[in-house]
Amino acid sequence: MLSFDGTEAPPEVLSTIAGHDGPGVTLFRHRNYRDATQVTELTTTLQASRRVDDPLLIATDQETGQFMAIGEPATAFAGNMALGAAADPELTRRVGKAIGTEMRALGVNVDYAPVADVNTNPANPALGIRSFGDDPVAVARHVAATVNGLQSVGVAATMKHFPGKGDAHTDSHHALPVLGHDRHRLEAVELVPFKAAIAAGVKLAMTGHFALPAVTGSDELPGTLAHEVLTTLLRDELSFEGVVITDALDMKALTQGTAQIIDVVAAVRAGVDLLLLTAESGMQERITTGLQLALSRRLIDPAMLERSRERITDLRAWVGRFPNPPLEVVGCKAHRDLAKEVAERSITVVRDSDSLLPLRSGHGAILVVQPEPTDLTLADTSSFETPSLADALRRHHRNIDDMVVSHRPDAAAIAAVAERAARADVAVVGTVAASLEPAQADLANAVLATGIPTVTIAMRTPYDLGAYPQSGTHLATYSISRPSLEVAADVMFGTLLAAGKLPVGIAGLYERGHGV
Repeated sequence: MLSFDGTEAPPEVLSTIAGHDGPGVTLFRHRNYRDATQVTELTTTLQASRRVDDPLLIATDQETGQFMAIGEPATAFAGNMALGAAADPELTRRVGKAIGTEMRALGVNVDYAPVADVNTNPANPALGIRSFGDDPVAVARHVAATVNGLQSVGVAATMKHFPGKGDAHTDSHHALPVLGHDRHRLEAVELVPFKAAIAAGVKLAMTGHFALPAVTGSDELPGTLAHEVLTTLLRDELSFEGVVITDALDMKALTQGTAQIIDVVAAVRAGVDLLLLTAESGMQERITTGLQLALSRRLIDPAMLERSRERITDLRAWVGRFPNPPLEVVGCKAHRDLAKEVAERSITVVRDSDSLLPLRSGHGAILVVQPEPTDLTLADTSSFETPSLADALRRHHRNIDDMVVSHRPDAAAIAAVAERAARADVAVVGTVAASLEPAQADLANAVLATGIPTVTIAMRTPYDLGAYPQSGTHLATYSISRPSLEVAADVMFGTLLAAGKLPVGIAGLYERGHGV
């Protein structure tokens, strides 16, 4: 799967597709997306370059939530953990169908979603709200519903990251995680959602770049390169018949540079059908040349390549059976209303022991504090969001004092917030991953220490309450998107009752399923 820089397809990419009948491309928001019209023209040009009738596979990571590879005007759904909080797989299916409909309208026919990882480790730096929750059975229901929704409109779903990296302590973008689970644990937790996806007919599986010593016998071998993981477990035991694609090959969990071809050949021998390349031309040339040499040296079985070609051809034929809807469906009112419904059914009042809710106009000046949206991992597009918590509250209250701080505020910034808070009647403090970022916890605790009535809001994972447990009134939105924050404001001012329940437990405080 090729990729490139730019909002137009480079001639060399078009010639590669035409000359070698390349299976497809991956589009990235920061590299290839400007607006809906542009990306539609891009996908049309890419499809026109192919030399067979079956369409190219044009893929992207439209997980929604914190990772939206297609930006405005695509509908900003709150994402998987919000859907887990709503606890309605039928709602999840409807969202999957809406996401797929918008993707097909733009000419994109493969979604690197759903995330099937179970979020058993609150400190996992690369998962969080990308997961539906920490209950494998509930996650499995939502994963299957997403597969059904996407594929009902002709977008091939991709279960990831096989066989499950929810318990990782390391981001595979930077290093190789090692998960020490035995087979009993894998069967009871990690594999449950993947089995559900396979039963739902998922078309692709994305490999995880992490080691599983209990399966492979090595704490240095990524699952992407392991025959025991991709062939013995995935194909033979779980009976997956679809296409296996790697996670991105530029992640530091794999070998980089000239030696990378060793890992690539190992991946193909392990059972990979497609390689997810990045835009570095040197990488693409090295891998292409190296694979050709490996084939000529009989390091790769031609029969294995033929089976991969057959699976890819079948997938291309399948996506070709569906028409593309008109561009007007992208961001349409029906989908915006659905995004609002997700927010309304997911926002969770975790605690209101201070009986501070609902806020009223008589509360006077309200200080609203929010971190600047920032990408916390490479699987993140939060930086494209505009801070909107204060605007959401202004719909209900005129006297709003607005402060946007750094994701990692320094001592001076924290002191400035506390000083402003001391002059306010009420504070509303939003945090993003305060459970992993001590400076954000320090800021929230500094405001709480002033003694003024304070509402804290976990705007990413709900674990943040554990970083400032003395907060008496706490909400979880699972999203920094405008629809979620507007609904949170509605809840705070009493025009809407919160319906969401925690899809994960907060250690030492609340069990999964809690909500006021």
